[in-house]
Amino acid sequence: MIVSALLTSVGINLALCILFFTLYSVLRKQPGNIEVYAPRLVAEGKARRRGGEFNIEDLLPSPGWVQRAWQPSEDDLLASCGLDAVVFMRIFIFSLRVFTVAGIIGVFVLVPVNYLGDQLSDIDFADIPSKSLDLFSISNVKDGSNRLWVHFSAAYLISAVVCYLLYAEFKYISLKRLAYYSASSPQPHHFTILVRGIPAHDGSSVGDAVENFFTEYHPSTYLSHVVVRRTRKLRDLMTDAENLYKRLAHLKSRPHTSEHSRRSGFIGMFRQNGDLVRQYSKKLEDLETNLRIEQSDASLRRVEVPAAFVCFRSRYGAAAALHIQQSVNPTQWVTEQAPEPRDIYWPFFSASFMQRWVSKLVVYVASFILTIIFLLPVAIVQALTNLDQLETMFPPLVGILEITVVSQVITGYLPSLILHLFLSFVPPIMKLFSTMQGFIALSEIEKSACNKMLWFTIWNIFFANVLAGSISSRLEIFYDPKTIPSKLAVLVPAQASFFIAYVVTSWASLSSELTFLFTLVGNFIQRHCLKSHDSEFHAPSITYHSEIPRILLFGLLGLTYFILAPLILPFILVFLCFGYIIYRNQLLNVYMPKYETGGKFWPIVHNSTIFSLILMQAIAFGIFSLKKLPVASSLILPLPVLTLLFNDYCRKRFLPVFHAYPAETLIKKDREDQNDPSLNEFLDGVVNTYRDPALMPRNHSQDRQEWNSPLLSHAY
Repeated sequence: MIVSALLTSVGINLALCILFFTLYSVLRKQPGNIEVYAPRLVAEGKARRRGGEFNIEDLLPSPGWVQRAWQPSEDDLLASCGLDAVVFMRIFIFSLRVFTVAGIIGVFVLVPVNYLGDQLSDIDFADIPSKSLDLFSISNVKDGSNRLWVHFSAAYLISAVVCYLLYAEFKYISLKRLAYYSASSPQPHHFTILVRGIPAHDGSSVGDAVENFFTEYHPSTYLSHVVVRRTRKLRDLMTDAENLYKRLAHLKSRPHTSEHSRRSGFIGMFRQNGDLVRQYSKKLEDLETNLRIEQSDASLRRVEVPAAFVCFRSRYGAAAALHIQQSVNPTQWVTEQAPEPRDIYWPFFSASFMQRWVSKLVVYVASFILTIIFLLPVAIVQALTNLDQLETMFPPLVGILEITVVSQVITGYLPSLILHLFLSFVPPIMKLFSTMQGFIALSEIEKSACNKMLWFTIWNIFFANVLAGSISSRLEIFYDPKTIPSKLAVLVPAQASFFIAYVVTSWASLSSELTFLFTLVGNFIQRHCLKSHDSEFHAPSITYHSEIPRILLFGLLGLTYFILAPLILPFILVFLCFGYIIYRNQLLNVYMPKYETGGKFWPIVHNSTIFSLILMQAIAFGIFSLKKLPVASSLILPLPVLTLLFNDYCRKRFLPVFHAYPAETLIKKDREDQNDPSLNEFLDGVVNTYRDPALMPRNHSQDRQEWNSPLLSHAY
């Protein structure tokens, strides 16, 4: 790619960013769009659905939302959104610190050294727009040049900076996690564990077995328990009832006109609206009667799963039972931390061991197939980046591709746009795969999906594009592992232009997060075309499993290309600045947390950063060998060893805090609660919070008079 093609891509994406920012600043001020751009505030009662008079100022863009997103402190964000949101924003802060240092070194030191290297062509400052971006990479430094020692020093310097910042951030977040726990009020999951593999004895139920076991072995701390039951059939009935209720609510939300009282639908072919309301009302009542019967049968027949939530009188008592092997047989009385009640994913409790095992096997196979299938769009993208190959494959396009603007758009913008579009379909699939694996917490599902998405992104976006050269290059790198660093040192710099364009295209993709165009269109159709006003309003939650891997991919690209093509660093910094402001705004106004893990996503960030550092150092070893500087290549070898030792220290020093809280913290909290008169009342209700929602009554049709009055009273 030449410089002018990159500038074309920058111009297109910068214009799109300005367009999205302008649209958002105007659309967010329209009263009818409050459910789209501030759904969290609506759900919390801090904003209401309303109508409004026309005001010309509402049509003028303003940057006030940026200031409001910037102003809240981290403590404000913690109190409003929880520790997971704070950790998510700390990823941006950590990345900004790393790439600010890297950007200063790269742009003001490495880029001039590379451009003055004179390996690829003579220096001509007057014709920079037509120059290849390779002139700004390490490829332009002559083999054996002493200038390569600048890159060697930069590799050591950035490794030290990243490790220092990573250590400081890991320490900060671990302390924040302990402080957040210490400041929290008593929560049900602090006193509860999940017990699986409960052995069934003849003539006794699972509940009796749990009662006898914990009364005998934990008599001073055991409080109560609730047995998990098979409720798959009940869930199907509940889903049918909920869907029918929504259809009925939609009918009732329509304006009552004479036309609707006579006939509704196309040329009066459908039945009367009132008849439909009565029919749906009767059907809903019958469905809920059937649901109550099934709930009674489930309780009487004791269709139990060999699992139970066991509650204790103290946090320390729950932790002791959690971390001690309960039985001589390690497959029985298996304990794990109970998730928050709102975090539980109930359907997989009803699955048998064989079903969960088969599901995991299916997920592994499906993930492999998805990875293979995604190589097709990667091949298409790589074909577009090579005009000579494209002209060979499609001779009729030769004349069109010779047009400067067309060639610049195709090589500088189109490939990365196509890759972004294909990649947008992957996160929902990965979350579906994780759901099938048998996790019983939404947070565990999302963490698993985050890991899947991260490694899928690293392989299919980074390595697949890097290895998308000749078939022999792809195979040789695996035949002889010793040649991996040298092969990567050849293949990775060759894709620098593509990844710079990919980062630039991500600006527009990130900015579109503000506008919620599909949600906006859906909301408009619902309000103005369907005339539906849904009273059951739910704010969305942030999809960590898609957003965290995207940020970490840019961390990988930035560190990998730091010494190879440092021109990528300013564009990554722009992305991070945009992301910091945009996601602060979204967390405060749009996304409602569905669960709280206490910052457990951070170890994923730490591991990914260490992997990126090791990859950068391995490529540095290879590039110095290719550049005929064997001394530098040898001296770089201690760097990955030191990085791995640092990683091992961090894991032993900080990671245990993310697996379990220390006894010191637990006992201190228990002693503080001894003087709390409301604690006994709280403990009495703990077990009820872990009852399966499928066994709870549903009363949508309890009041027959509700269908004679409007379902919704909100005014627009």
